[in-house]
Amino acid sequence: MSFALTPTYDDNPKLQSLVERLREYLDGELAAYEAGLGLTQESHYTRETLEPVWKRSRELGFYGIHLPTELGGQNLTFTELAALKEEVGASPRVLSTSVLGDMGGPLRAGSIFQYATEHQMEKYLLPVLRGEKACCFSLTENDAGSDVRGMLTTATPDGAGWRLNGHKVFSSAGPFADFSVLITKMASSSDGDGPDSYSAFLVDLDAPGCVVAEGDVPMSGQHIEADIILDDCYVGPEQLLGNVGEGLRIGLGRVTVNRLLHCPTALGGARRALELSLEYSKTRQVQGAPLAMLQSIQHKLADMATDYYAARSMTYDALAALDTGARPRIEAFMCKLFVAEKAFTIADHAVQIHGKSGVIRGSEIESLFQRLRMFRILTGSSEIQKNGIAHQLLTT
Repeated sequence: MSFALTPTYDDNPKLQSLVERLREYLDGELAAYEAGLGLTQESHYTRETLEPVWKRSRELGFYGIHLPTELGGQNLTFTELAALKEEVGASPRVLSTSVLGDMGGPLRAGSIFQYATEHQMEKYLLPVLRGEKACCFSLTENDAGSDVRGMLTTATPDGAGWRLNGHKVFSSAGPFADFSVLITKMASSSDGDGPDSYSAFLVDLDAPGCVVAEGDVPMSGQHIEADIILDDCYVGPEQLLGNVGEGLRIGLGRVTVNRLLHCPTALGGARRALELSLEYSKTRQVQGAPLAMLQSIQHKLADMATDYYAARSMTYDALAALDTGARPRIEAFMCKLFVAEKAFTIADHAVQIHGKSGVIRGSEIESLFQRLRMFRILTGSSEIQKNGIAHQLLTT
C-alpha cells in the first residue's frame, strides 16, 4: 500500500469510480445543500433536513451500497466499504454520515438483517433501505457502557409479549429515528430466562410508554444523540429480534467487523487534519518565510504522515484478511487501539501547527480534534482494546 493523501484504487476500477463519484457528491451537491441551510457541526437539524440526503444518496447508489444485490446494494467487500467510509471521514460535510447510511440508515441497522423475520423486514428494515424510515441502536446506559451486563433496562413477560422499563443513553440517530434496536435484560419468567439473559427488540419510538428525550451533547457539539426512556412500554412477540436470550449476541455481534470498519472513518479524519496542516504550513508566513521552513514543523508533519500511513496499512491489511473469510480478532483490537491513538496524535499536532487558528471555535481543525479525541472512547476505549489484545496473547 502506497502513501497518498488522495488514495487511488487503480487495481479496482469499480472502487475507483465509486470513490470519485462519492468525492464529487460530498464536495459538490451536498456541500451546496448544506451551505443553503447554513449548517454547522453544532446546528440543530431535523428529520426533514436528512430525508433529502437519504433519498439522493439512494438515487446515486450510495445508501446501503454495502448490502447484497438482492437488498439493493452492490455487495461490496469490507475493503471497498472501508475505502468509502474513509472518504466520508475525510469530508468536512456535516451530513456526510447520512450518505452511506450511518445516521439511522442501513449501516446503523448493521447485521440485524440475518435475524429479522419476514414481518420485521417488511415493517422495519426494507423501509430503512428505501430511506423511508430510520433506526437507532440502544445498548448503552449511564452505568452500563463497556460493562454491558450492568444494564438495568428489563423486559418483563406480559402475556405473549413483554413490558420494557429502563433508560438508554447515547442512542445515535435517536432524534431522527422511527424505531430502536434495543437490548434489555430479561426479568425472570417460567421460560427459564433469568437475570443473565438478554434479548433484542424492535421498539417503535412513538409507542405508549416510550419517550425519546434529548440526549447529552458530545464534545463534537453534534445534536445526534437521544435518551430512550421506557415506562411499561409493551412490545409484542413479533418485535422480538432473534430468540430470547440472543440479545448480547445480536447487540455485540460482528464485533470484529464493526471494530475494523470504524477505523477508516477515523483515518479519513486524520488524513484531512494532515492535509489541512500541509496547506497551512505552506501558506502561513512567519518572519517572512512559510511556516513549513521551520524544522520543528517539518518534523511534526513527518510524524503525522508516518503515523497515518502505518495506521492505514495495518487497518487495510486486517480488512483484506476479513475479506478472505479469516477472523482477525487480535488484529482488530490492535487496529482500533493504534488508529484511535495515532489519529488523535495527528489531530493534536494539527492544532499545534495551526496555532491560534486551530483553537478557534467552529473551525474545521477544532471539529476534527474533537471527533478524533472521542474515537479513543467510542466503540470501545483504548483500555478495552488493550484488554482484548492481552487476553488474545495469553489464551492462544
